[in-house]
Amino acid sequence: MKANAAKSQARRAKRGWALWAALIVVLGSMVLPLTSYVWVAVSTAQEAPEARDDASNPRSDYWRDVREGSEGYTAVSGQGMDVLIQSGGQVWREIRMGPVITWGAWGIIGILVAIAVFHLIFGGAKLESRSGRKVLRWPLFDRIVHWWVAVLFVILAITGLSLLFGRSALIPLLGLEGFAAYAAVAKPIHDYLSPLFIIGLVVMLLMWIGQNFPKSYDFVWLRKGGGYVGKTHPPAGFVNAGEKIWFWLLFIFGIVLMVSGFYLLFPNLGFDRNEMQWATISHGISALALTGFVFGHIYLGTLGNEGSFEGMITGEVDENWARQHHSVWYEELKREGRAPARHEPAATTARTTPAT
Repeated sequence: MKANAAKSQARRAKRGWALWAALIVVLGSMVLPLTSYVWVAVSTAQEAPEARDDASNPRSDYWRDVREGSEGYTAVSGQGMDVLIQSGGQVWREIRMGPVITWGAWGIIGILVAIAVFHLIFGGAKLESRSGRKVLRWPLFDRIVHWWVAVLFVILAITGLSLLFGRSALIPLLGLEGFAAYAAVAKPIHDYLSPLFIIGLVVMLLMWIGQNFPKSYDFVWLRKGGGYVGKTHPPAGFVNAGEKIWFWLLFIFGIVLMVSGFYLLFPNLGFDRNEMQWATISHGISALALTGFVFGHIYLGTLGNEGSFEGMITGEVDENWARQHHSVWYEELKREGRAPARHEPAATTARTTPAT
């Protein structure tokens, strides 16, 4: 009994450290870029605000002609330098500041509200019981790759979305100088961590693609809403149908995110302004979509399903969790002799292989 109590306490300690580590990552990625804002705020506190010239531009006809986009002469060489103003930029601005930011913000808020309502109505899926016998679900390398991608995604989402919503949300809060100081730190963090995120994402997608193709029992899982419709748990392999949908959403939007991000990271490779404008739109839409889906993924992996989070922390899940949520996979373990024997109180050390 004392040994079991010690093991249980150790597991709770691991989960506690994991939650604190996640909280530190989130808070650090938000606070670190703000340090430059503090310096600007202190240094400019005594400066008088400059007077602004609100007079209208008397050369409106001249600028109207410039916006026609006709080519001229310039001593500065480079892509598109011979066009003073590209009128397509106004279209890009209207799309970015209109549908992308407006619908994106309401979409994120709507997903958070839907998750909260869902949890209030259905609550999290509880384990019927715990056997005390463990099955290794996620090997160490799988967990490292998962948390590599997860941590970097959180940092990139915070820095990227704060730049996307900077004009509408942060400038009224921080002021022009404050936001400029924040962006001066947030953008390099975003840019330099992006290649590391791409490496981890590509490895993860290639590593798990084989187990995410649909099976016949996946349609039963979807029809029963993953067990929330009816009183029986639908069959599922190593990966259930919901997780497969999440994987392919990550696959599709991840590719869009990587390709558009490449355009934005390397603008001097000959891309014209039109390509760069569509890259920013695609990058923003894919980032917003993935952020919304990540909220659902985090909920289902923590509060939504008891026992799931500890699997990605320790690598092991309770035998009854495997039987309850992934019955097809559990039956495969039994046939192959890799499920723990009923009389074994300790966790099995056998490495389980994902069902394909």
